Amino acid sequence: MSFQVTPGMRRLGASVLGMEAIVAGLITPVAIVIGKVEPALAVTVGIGLAVLCVVAAGLLKKPVGYLLGSVVQVLAIASGFLVTSMFFLGAIFAALWITAIMVARRVEGATTR
Repeated sequence: MSFQVTPGMRRLGASVLGMEAIVAGLITPVAIVIGKVEPALAVTVGIGLAVLCVVAAGLLKKPVGYLLGSVVQVLAIASGFLVTSMFFLGAIFAALWITAIMVARRVEGATTR
């Protein structure tokens, strides 16, 4: 069974990744000021995660974009080791990511019948 990318999946997935990129970028100052994380590490993790979100959103026309988007979800949860609230926020974004894919496939499957 192949992974079929639909327009609805691209729109919803890009929306989730776009919001996640903003949150990922904003963990940088929080990690530095509140978490007392070294600035180099905080910038690498926060901005790096935000860039990965944008790259994954740009690749959503291909199945590899969904693989990268799923990796981003795991990394977002793992960023909770720097900013504790990211355990919760990462789980929320992972749930949104999974829901976006499932809902889009279900809705577009129903409209093609």
